[in-house]
Amino acid sequence: MADIVDTAVNAGSFSTLVAAVKAAGLVDTLKGAGPFTVFAPTDEAFAKLPAGTVDALLKDIPQLKKILTYHVVSGKVLAADVVKLKSAKTVEGTEVKIDASNGVKINDAKVATPDVAADNGVIHIIDTVLIPA
Repeated sequence: MADIVDTAVNAGSFSTLVAAVKAAGLVDTLKGAGPFTVFAPTDEAFAKLPAGTVDALLKDIPQLKKILTYHVVSGKVLAADVVKLKSAKTVEGTEVKIDASNGVKINDAKVATPDVAADNGVIHIIDTVLIPA
């Protein structure tokens, strides 16, 4: 099985996320032992951001790292576990809200595809980029 980074690359719908992870210097971390749970926004999710946001973030590495680590939770949290939670502490240090009352939402992002397995964790595909407060 592939690690989180290679799984995202192979999926083909995460080129913006992968480029951001590379720019932020987080590839080695996300290829590490983990396990990690990643809420992975698709390229379409990044496209919903205001024009110029992605380019600006690629030039502001501290802010880019903050946003990317806000999409990661330590440990392997599968969908069956996520639905029992009201929040989860991210690697960035603050919490995301979890609402499983109508599908699963992480803050305002819908989980489109849960439980994409990787050898060092799990990816839940989301439709919106999460922005820390």
